[in-house]
Amino acid sequence: MRAQSNKTPAQPAENFQWPRQLVVEGPIGVGKTTLAQRLAEVLGHSLLLEPVLENPFLDRFYLSKGANALQTQLFFLLTRAQVVADAPGDDLLGSLLVADFLMEKDRLFAQLTLDENEFSLYDRIHAALDPNPLRPDLVIYLQAPVSVLQRRIRRRGIAFEQAIEANYLDRVAAAYTRFFHTYDQAPLLVVNAAEIDFANNPAHLQALLDHIERMEGGRSYFNPNPTLI
Repeated sequence: MRAQSNKTPAQPAENFQWPRQLVVEGPIGVGKTTLAQRLAEVLGHSLLLEPVLENPFLDRFYLSKGANALQTQLFFLLTRAQVVADAPGDDLLGSLLVADFLMEKDRLFAQLTLDENEFSLYDRIHAALDPNPLRPDLVIYLQAPVSVLQRRIRRRGIAFEQAIEANYLDRVAAAYTRFFHTYDQAPLLVVNAAEIDFANNPAHLQALLDHIERMEGGRSYFNPNPTLI
């Protein structure tokens, strides 16, 4: 099943097969959950979402400029690990999944938000838990300027997220950039998502699908001009 648009689809690479496990990642507000939902819908994959709104400490973390950072991060660590452990499996080749998080992202945020003693405790718990990360066939990393992230956060209207400051978003975006600069655990597609509307514009989604079909090698970049799609 494919998104519908008026343009002629490009020919896929020879012997192309859709990735069985895809992960969409990126900073807060970039649209990763929206894209994961759309991909799961058009590909017929199961959807795996990180439990953001279920975290009872997150509102205090944002509203108090970092208070409750350790509790917030430990809740994410435990629940993300549980979500991955409970992920559906359909055969020996692995399940058909689209997720909106990498397990490795948990450590990225822990390094960003915890002080030295808190991170040492987090690290001990992480090591004891030994979470089993997803092994994606493709990771889609969405990027957008902080001003765009702020605008999208305001638009989706989650009350406690309105307290997120630009400085924090800038640090998060920079941490993602550093992480994916050396990421080599799966093929990586870096997407300029600043002007893309995957939720409401089928042509934008179709252009991304076409680009994925033509990908070659371990790293690719999708920098579309939305006015020409």
